[in-house]
Amino acid sequence: MTGRQHGQLHSHLFPGDGLEAAAVLLCRDAGVSDHKLMVVDVTLVPHDQCRRSPYLLVWPGQFIADAINVAEEDGLSIILLHSHPGGFRQFSDLDNESDAEVIASIFAGWAGDAPRAGHGSAIMMPDGELIGRVYDNRHQCRSVDVVSVVGDVIRFWRHGCESSEAPMAFGAGMTRELGKLHACIIGVSGTGSIVAEQLARMGFGKMTLIDYDLVEAKNLNRILNSTLSDANSNARKVDMFAAAIASYRADLEVVTVGQTIASREAVLAAAEADVIFSCVDSAEGRHIADRIARAFMIPLFDVGVSIPTRRRPDGHTAIAEVIGRVDYIQPSGSTLSDRAVYTAASLRAEYLARVAPESYASELEAGYIKGTIEEAPSVIALNMRAASAAVLEFVARAFPFRHEGNAGMARSVFALADGDEDHFREADFPNSGILEVAVGVREPLLGLPELGA
Repeated sequence: MTGRQHGQLHSHLFPGDGLEAAAVLLCRDAGVSDHKLMVVDVTLVPHDQCRRSPYLLVWPGQFIADAINVAEEDGLSIILLHSHPGGFRQFSDLDNESDAEVIASIFAGWAGDAPRAGHGSAIMMPDGELIGRVYDNRHQCRSVDVVSVVGDVIRFWRHGCESSEAPMAFGAGMTRELGKLHACIIGVSGTGSIVAEQLARMGFGKMTLIDYDLVEAKNLNRILNSTLSDANSNARKVDMFAAAIASYRADLEVVTVGQTIASREAVLAAAEADVIFSCVDSAEGRHIADRIARAFMIPLFDVGVSIPTRRRPDGHTAIAEVIGRVDYIQPSGSTLSDRAVYTAASLRAEYLARVAPESYASELEAGYIKGTIEEAPSVIALNMRAASAAVLEFVARAFPFRHEGNAGMARSVFALADGDEDHFREADFPNSGILEVAVGVREPLLGLPELGA
């Protein structure tokens, strides 16, 4: 669920009176290989319509009937949520008895095939932890392995974990938690190879590498682990990097997708991840990453670098600025499009580059160093600074360590020539709401006809 949904639920379920409260969640199955339920609607059951005590809650069945009517149309799963004000981190005997009756009635009142993931119940602790379980149509129960909340802080609550607190940043506990996470890196080149190197050595348990390109001699100076042999053999960047990781991480599962992110295979591979790092230099790549993060409710970190130039009075070119940028995108927040990281004009220009290169030539402004063409720019130091900033931004949100929190860090921009660093809040950007949240694999995929099945 989103951080906004979680905050709304916590405020309602813990109003300060020490009594239980309830809500109904409607969830869509993302449609990826593992069951992944995404919260698409929240109904708060009014306190004054319930019989509430610290250990017992009775609420009107009409809310369940209403949920069934809505959920049936779109094949959504229903999760019945209530609070445990005393902090009891298990389903109680009363909870078990209630589920046996109520969940059975949901299946009995359901028209047509039941949702693939079934229906279930969940409890919330005073600290915000969520513990859930789901039932299939034979009323067999299974625990929800992990509940994730993507907001200013990224939380993962795992079934059976002794503590609900996130491990301390940079310690052995963080390494163990990273071993349970799956990261996707889109673009394994100048910044992407550096991001991937850090994530692999930090301890991520699974990584998906997406890049269609081949290693060339001109980019050996900025792609980590690349060699002359790779360039001479036209090795795929993803294969080269996977082989390098295997030389020092035998326990890391690496999935390689040697295609553009604007392909169905790549999109579905990225949709499996817990976190996405967008390290591309194209508007189209960012546009697709934007849509994936939104459709599958995945936190997205986008990194970019730029070196604008200026013309000196003597006619020579000089550096105007050296810039790095990291954007953190939440599923219900502003998108990269809202933040003008890419625009309709930049998407059009790239389209022209593919289908009408002559027309595009007059609009071309590409490369690391704006205003001049460099086949092998010496930018690895800049790339490393920006890539590290992106990885540290993830760490700060999954394993909070900032003294002033994360709310003011939706975007970070550093300018090395002026020695400045600026930070922006989510509220500093518009939120158009154009891209739908939590649509999963609904066809056409990402709403793009070219990605349809």
